[in-house]
Amino acid sequence: MTTDSLPASRAERRKQELRREIIETAFDCFAERGYHATAIADIAARLGIGHGTFYRYFQNKRDIVDHVITDLIERVVASLAAENAPEAVSSLAEYRAQAERIGDALGRIFGSDPRIARFLLLEAAGIDAEMRERVLEFQSTAAQLTAGYLHHGVQVGYLHSDLDVDATARAINGMIIAAVLAALCDPVPTSQERMSAAIRRLMYDGIAPRA
Repeated sequence: MTTDSLPASRAERRKQELRREIIETAFDCFAERGYHATAIADIAARLGIGHGTFYRYFQNKRDIVDHVITDLIERVVASLAAENAPEAVSSLAEYRAQAERIGDALGRIFGSDPRIARFLLLEAAGIDAEMRERVLEFQSTAAQLTAGYLHHGVQVGYLHSDLDVDATARAINGMIIAAVLAALCDPVPTSQERMSAAIRRLMYDGIAPRA
């Protein structure tokens, strides 16, 4: 690496950092004020940047909310990697442990900042018809991801061979969404723990073959 490339590298890193800061600040503003009540001026003022700087990174407010949603979805999908990938387990006991890890990871994401669930599950769909379709597409993608775990379990043999994978995946995701929404209404940890335990019992006792 030459010395001439160092300033460019630092400048690029700073651009990436500022882009990240704009996305995070936009989410803060959308979560506090609502998307429609938030102006670009609000985001720029909170960051202490000019409108021109904002427009170097994003076309408009609608553009940045797409990036905010992408960021939130990527956080959720990231919890399904490595040891939490479908093919990482080969027995019912390992599947149970994996499901608990995923549940804990999702709990950390949504529990650490309730605004994430509120915005992603309740508010984003009200932005416009295109965003509503995107939220529905996310839920469909989430069902496909869950179905991947069930398909693997059926193939390996630790789940019912006649399991209706697609319908069961949607049912599981429905329970998870219900738990997340319930936590918004009742954030008491013991209530959330009871809901999590109930979901796991339905998952394990409902789709595992009986001895």
